[in-house]
Amino acid sequence: MAKRDFYELLGVSKGVSAEELKKAYRKLAMQYHPDKNPGDKAAEQKFKEISEAYDVLKDDQKRAAYDRYGHGAFEGGMGGGAGAGGFDFNSSGFSDIFEDLFGEFMGGRRGGGQGGGTSRGSDLRYNMQISLEDAYKGKQETVRVTTSASCDDCSGSGAAPGTKPVTCSVCNGAGKVRAQQGFFTIERTCHGCGGMGRTIKDPCRKCGGSGRVRKEKSLSVNIPPGVEEGTRIRLAGEGEAGARGGPAGDLYIFLTIAPHRFFKREGANLHCRVPIRMTTAALGGSIEVPTLDGSRAKITIPAGTQSADQFRLKSKGMPVLRSPGKGDIYIHVTVETPVNLSKKQRDLLKTFEESESDKNQPETEGFFSKVKEFWDDLKE
Repeated sequence: MAKRDFYELLGVSKGVSAEELKKAYRKLAMQYHPDKNPGDKAAEQKFKEISEAYDVLKDDQKRAAYDRYGHGAFEGGMGGGAGAGGFDFNSSGFSDIFEDLFGEFMGGRRGGGQGGGTSRGSDLRYNMQISLEDAYKGKQETVRVTTSASCDDCSGSGAAPGTKPVTCSVCNGAGKVRAQQGFFTIERTCHGCGGMGRTIKDPCRKCGGSGRVRKEKSLSVNIPPGVEEGTRIRLAGEGEAGARGGPAGDLYIFLTIAPHRFFKREGANLHCRVPIRMTTAALGGSIEVPTLDGSRAKITIPAGTQSADQFRLKSKGMPVLRSPGKGDIYIHVTVETPVNLSKKQRDLLKTFEESESDKNQPETEGFFSKVKEFWDDLKE
């Protein structure tokens, strides 16, 4: 019986991309996998055929040969192995296919023949509190962190000076060992090297073979103007050193901003509560308020100012991160009632009270007029 065209088997065209080819095979493999079709010989045969087709077409050289010569390119022992349809179901070819498609569910892909031999170091976190003034102006800060650094004596290899790690004899440097279980190939971390792919016969005395030592180092951190609460600054490669010469992780600086004595921040805007005298509110006047750039801002208080009135100082707020813009400052005034009055002051206020009319306190008079109406309505 003539073998079906590989492209036809997988339901793809001749110019299909590697990604689309993989998707097509994945769909069919899921459909015809023997575990999903126990005892179904036809499904098993179909699975072998599509697996053989994918084994050929996923390889650029095999695919080129197939496109030129067809199935004849793999006759006489050049194909995917023995067995039905010229494909050995238990061959390493199927193992490679399985790993290509489902390796991410089994601990990830292999690393190009040799085991990684190294591993990336862990990321570190450093919490830093700064003042609102620092967040406004920006600053250069030096921090000291204790971390794992590459061992100077062995240059991070873990092997004693003058020696080198050797390829693991158990996994031949792969860092993993395989076991065939039915239709599946199971990968486990190599017990001989712990997944590193190499072993050390003569460990470095300084680091004990780990390739890393504890060390305190000083780092300069640039804090740009306009940073907000929770801003994260990344220092690439300043985290834990990787095992046996592996790349270092990163250091992340997490910023918190200390409460300010005057201002409350909301985004790029600042809010400040300012108490003013009753006489200033009534007669009008001016006040001076601070700003974060160190200057003073003068605010004119008009006569008749009430509590909760606010005044805006344009572009006197926080810088917008990595932008030329700035927020505003909002001054919220509260009218302070005098306390600890002297007899003279009391007499003056009583004189003022006797001279008051409804026009002097329109909001108060309006409110209590409505209250009186409300009570009258309840009596009816």
